[in-house]
Amino acid sequence: MSGLVTVDVAGILFDMDGVLVSSIGSVVRSWRRWAGHYGVPNADTYQVPHGHRAIDIVRMLKPDIDPHEGLRLIEDIEMVDVDDLTVLAGAGALLESLPPERWAIVTSATGRLARERLRIARLPVPDRMITADMVERGKPDPEPYRRGTELIHSPAADCLVVEDAPSGVGAGIAAGCRVLGVLGTHSETELRAAGASWIVQSLEDVSARVGPNGLTLSLQTL
Repeated sequence: MSGLVTVDVAGILFDMDGVLVSSIGSVVRSWRRWAGHYGVPNADTYQVPHGHRAIDIVRMLKPDIDPHEGLRLIEDIEMVDVDDLTVLAGAGALLESLPPERWAIVTSATGRLARERLRIARLPVPDRMITADMVERGKPDPEPYRRGTELIHSPAADCLVVEDAPSGVGAGIAAGCRVLGVLGTHSETELRAAGASWIVQSLEDVSARVGPNGLTLSLQTL
């Protein structure tokens, strides 16, 4: 059901790419360059599976190489390809309105790459962050979001995950969280099918009020 929804949460766990920033141009160019370097067939048309850790993509595309070597190369390529990195609508204002202890970033990017993208985007780099190199299993496994709830020091059921990709939506639900889907990289239909509790056009449709026990969110849902 569309319309204004009010949700009480202890804290928010944000995905980064596709929720706070858009780096899709860099991601596509970088992975195609990487695929060409390693002789992957049809490298120039390779479609990146959004929402998955780079090391898992490396293992899928080139199981015969050292995955950490492949990861380092794609990191190096992406670190310098940032010309069209953009902050997504509403992200900066929402983050600035939140107490630092009430939010975290849970991303499939490595810590090195995540911090660089946030720096370039001029978004706050949180003390609380779970990155790809901090977990054994990446999204769609629930481990990243389970780890994120620990940073908020709250039960999963009291935390809201904000995601743009079905793999991340599934990870949040499997971790026991409620999930807000944000349109951008995937359609409303795909996010609903993955199980998102609510969907918004962008973070401009989300506002937060701070209370003694957490946050009260106003969502203008689709």
